[in-house]
Amino acid sequence: MSLLAPFDRYPLTFGPTPIEHLPRLTEALGGKVEIYAKREDCNSGLAMGGNKLRKLEYIVPDAIASGADTLVSIGGVQSNHTRMVAATAAKLGMKCVVIQEKWVPHYDAVYDRVGNIMMTRLMGADSRLVEDGFDIGIRQSWQDAIKSVEDAGGKPYAIPAGASVHKYGALGYVGFAEEVAEQEKELGFTFDYIVVCVVTGSTQGGMIVGFAAQDRAGRVIGIDGSGTPGQTREQVRSIVDNTAELVNLGRAVREDEIHINPDYAYPAYGVPSEETNEAIRLAARTEAMMTDPVYEGKSMQGMIDLAKKGFFPEGSRVLYAHLGGAPALNGYSYYYKDG
Repeated sequence: MSLLAPFDRYPLTFGPTPIEHLPRLTEALGGKVEIYAKREDCNSGLAMGGNKLRKLEYIVPDAIASGADTLVSIGGVQSNHTRMVAATAAKLGMKCVVIQEKWVPHYDAVYDRVGNIMMTRLMGADSRLVEDGFDIGIRQSWQDAIKSVEDAGGKPYAIPAGASVHKYGALGYVGFAEEVAEQEKELGFTFDYIVVCVVTGSTQGGMIVGFAAQDRAGRVIGIDGSGTPGQTREQVRSIVDNTAELVNLGRAVREDEIHINPDYAYPAYGVPSEETNEAIRLAARTEAMMTDPVYEGKSMQGMIDLAKKGFFPEGSRVLYAHLGGAPALNGYSYYYKDG
């Protein structure tokens, strides 16, 4: 039985996301490891979709039950999460207030006017730009926004950054692990590794719990994109423990089942290195798969480098979790103006 059977889910996605073989990327990496992608970026018709919707499906029932009329969340200027919260609010007929903090030391001329933030505004969200810097924790600006809704007579429902430290924030990615197991039956093989970007922690945290139920949590390789790996690991650990208890996993998740690789987050959160940009170009030119400079470009860079280094034994099947985020590319146009 699914670990998620006791929980309400509000459908925002099309259903299970496709798993795609990436033969040209496989070949470009030497052909010793078979690369596949699970396309979370194609999961919905809501504002270009992405991984945050899988999380929000388990949060929305609680928001509706609370009687809230306004979703309140927070992210960076080019946050995929705030775009998805705005989309969910529009779909539900709720209002939306999102704080967009200056998490990224990046100065493209159109950074705060295109991509994720433009779509967020198009969907009617009240998007508030704040100068504060990057932090994955609970933020004063977010708490101020919650209070501002109350002061105006509204009823806010608070969703933290990335939906991550929300009680139900990791449930969707417990479901991801169960979904992969079902798809593996159809494929006729199991994946040896799952590669995923980690910043606020609930995507990888949910996967770890879901795959722990299948006794292979240690095969989830988190590629840090935060540049604050100590804080990220602590948050993932907390999310894993809380979620394991919530779904009655029946055992503690061991420390050696939580893999977070800190080697690819440089030079800073949201700032791509030249290696990140080369990874973005390789994925685009071999598979027409768009990855972004904040999240997917860094996990793509990590997977490419690990494959080249021989981290994955020859013959391994590696599943790259494509979480979405391509709209952010628009905010980094100067890097890619020549391709």
